Amino acid sequence: MLRIHFTSDDLARTRFADAPDPMWEVNISLHRLQRRDASVLFGPWRRWVAPRLPAGLRLLTALSPARGYTCDFLTPRTGAGLRAQTTALRALPRGRLRAELETFGRCNPGLRLPSWTADLAAGSATVLGRIADTTHAYFDAVLQPHWQAVHGAVQRDVALRTRGLVHDGWAAVFATLHPSARWDYPVLTLDFPVDQDLHLEGRGLLLQPSFFCRYRPTALFDPALEPVLVYPIEHRPNWERPAPVPQGHPALTDLLGRARALLLNAAADGTFTTTELARHTGLTPSNASRHLTALRAAALISSHRHRNTTLHRVTALGASLLNGRQPLLPA
Repeated sequence: MLRIHFTSDDLARTRFADAPDPMWEVNISLHRLQRRDASVLFGPWRRWVAPRLPAGLRLLTALSPARGYTCDFLTPRTGAGLRAQTTALRALPRGRLRAELETFGRCNPGLRLPSWTADLAAGSATVLGRIADTTHAYFDAVLQPHWQAVHGAVQRDVALRTRGLVHDGWAAVFATLHPSARWDYPVLTLDFPVDQDLHLEGRGLLLQPSFFCRYRPTALFDPALEPVLVYPIEHRPNWERPAPVPQGHPALTDLLGRARALLLNAAADGTFTTTELARHTGLTPSNASRHLTALRAAALISSHRHRNTTLHRVTALGASLLNGRQPLLPA
């Protein structure tokens, strides 16, 4: 079990990441590839990925095996994208590399590290550079083509949980992170492959939604690093396929125009920001905003402000139009 110990200061400093973390998704997607599990959800993606895997992937899978301890240094926290993360990776000090490779050996007694990890433990800039370059090659070939779906799913999860936090507080949010989650202030307990305690000690907790995380949350091994809890999210069926052209009423596109029909169809799956809807439909944010204003004026979309963004969802009238039904008009 993982037990996360909070103080009142920690609750005040606990927050959600507002986007997927590239390095976490790289490493956890590698687990999905190696384990070949969750076939309904990830099987089509694995088949698509197979002929596109870059050379030298063993540089990553050796340190991020299917099960067991993955070196913490592979998921640096910078909050500034993959390029900043691999820059931090290239600059890792020798002492940390050596310590985490020793931890790898203790935690994964059945796995044998390749000979090149001796150079890595000595702080080899060449090996670190190869790992960083392979990470970029893997991301570009395997994740970038699906990053819109990954990014959208993470933002939907955060939007839903943020609204839950506003209405029901942290207790309700923690209880829905995972079926095993138990919140008994000041401790959050979750299913975990090893018995571990994480004392936040006023640092707060970053809640990081992950697209490729599947069965249970995960966290960094070293308690001295910035506390983060990576948890699985829900997925749309057939997420790896391009977004479909709206169906519904046969004259919907003629009635609304293609852009507005696409926006109405995209918004039907939940509550989204203008940027998310623009990304889903291939429109620019300014065009999406203009068309959403028209849809809102027609009572097909409802919008409300939340913090520094606007959230949109389909109204009952809009849903009826999408479903090709005669809408019920007020008397």
